[in-house]
Amino acid sequence: MKEKTKRERYQRILEQLTELLQKSNDRTAHMATMAAVLQHKMPHCFWTGFYRLIGEDLVVGPYQGPVACQVLDRQQGVCRAGVQRNETVLVPDVEAFPGHIPCDARSKSEIVLPVRDANGNVIGVLDVDSDKLNAFDEVDAEYLEQIVALLK
Repeated sequence: MKEKTKRERYQRILEQLTELLQKSNDRTAHMATMAAVLQHKMPHCFWTGFYRLIGEDLVVGPYQGPVACQVLDRQQGVCRAGVQRNETVLVPDVEAFPGHIPCDARSKSEIVLPVRDANGNVIGVLDVDSDKLNAFDEVDAEYLEQIVALLK
């Protein structure tokens, strides 16, 4: 997808989500809505969802796509890296990422963004996978960070 087209699409998604999320104050409903909109509006998304940090575990939350790992292994994987680094993790080839957790063998690239509470504490991650290599870039990171920031 061309960068301008991708930016335009993300801008429309951001506007749509801003409006949709006003209908509820429930974080789980917001996560479910975000996952559904992103999964169905971005053609390079193969799996889109949230992992919630419950104690030390990353437990699957609302998502769209094939069946997910319910609880991710501790201390490894891209989602755990997003929590530990407290920053967006962009992975062009999941096979090259040390400790990658393959919930679905068709996943080839991934982007993970920390989800924070009102105090800035990481409470989970948005995880988006593609079945194509190098599917995500800085444009995805820029807009997905804005989208995740809508969670309150």
